[in-house]
Amino acid sequence: MKSSKPFIFPKSRKLRARELPGVYRTLRRALGPQHWWPGETPFEVMVGAILTQNTAWKNVERAIRNLKKAGVLNPRALHRIPQKKLARLIQPAGYFNIKAERLKHFVKFLFTEYGGRPDIMFHERGAALRRKLLAVKGIGPETADSMLLYAAGKPFFVIDAYTKRIFARHRLHALEGGYEAWQRQFEEALPKRVSLYNDFHAQIVAVGKDYCRTGRPRCEICPLRIYL
Repeated sequence: MKSSKPFIFPKSRKLRARELPGVYRTLRRALGPQHWWPGETPFEVMVGAILTQNTAWKNVERAIRNLKKAGVLNPRALHRIPQKKLARLIQPAGYFNIKAERLKHFVKFLFTEYGGRPDIMFHERGAALRRKLLAVKGIGPETADSMLLYAAGKPFFVIDAYTKRIFARHRLHALEGGYEAWQRQFEEALPKRVSLYNDFHAQIVAVGKDYCRTGRPRCEICPLRIYL
C-alpha cells in the first residue's frame, strides 16, 4: 500500500508576543491541566532537571527509580556516594558519567551555600539564586529555570527546544538574543505567576511531543492550528 504524503504545514502568519496569553488559554482548553513536574520532593525535581538534559523523560524516570531503590535520592546520600557508583545508577538517563559529575557539582554547591538544605536555598531571592545556579558547572539557563520554577516556585519561564520549535514555526522569532530573548518575550507578555508559567510550559511540552514533531508535524490536528 502506497504511503500517503506527510502533512506539510503551511507558511504561518506571524504570531505576536501579545497573543501568548490566548495561546495558553487555547492549549488549556484543548489539553487540560498538565500537572508537571512529576516529583515527590523539590530535591527530586532538581535532580530530574539535571538528568533530563539531552534525553527523554522515560529514561529519567528509570534513573530516578534506581536512585530511590538505592536509597540515595537525598542531598546527604548523593553528597557521599562515590561518583562512579552514582554514574552506574543513573545510566538509563544517558551521558551518565557527565551527569554524575554535574549532580556532584550541584550537591556540593547545595552544601557549600545552604548546608545541604533546599528549603534554605529557596529563601534566596530568585535573581540571585539564578546567578548562583548558572555558576555551577553543568547547569545552564534551561536547567536553572526548571529548578527555580518547578522546585523553588519562583516565576522564571522555562525555554526549551519544544518552545523554540513550536514558536519559530509560528514565526515568533527571538533568535538573535538566544535563550534570554525568548524568555523575555514570554515573561513580558504573561502575568508573573508561577502556576501560569508552570502549566504553560507543560502545555508546550505536550504539543511538542504529540503534535509539533521535528519531522512530521501534525498541524492539521494541532490545538494551535488556529494560529497558522
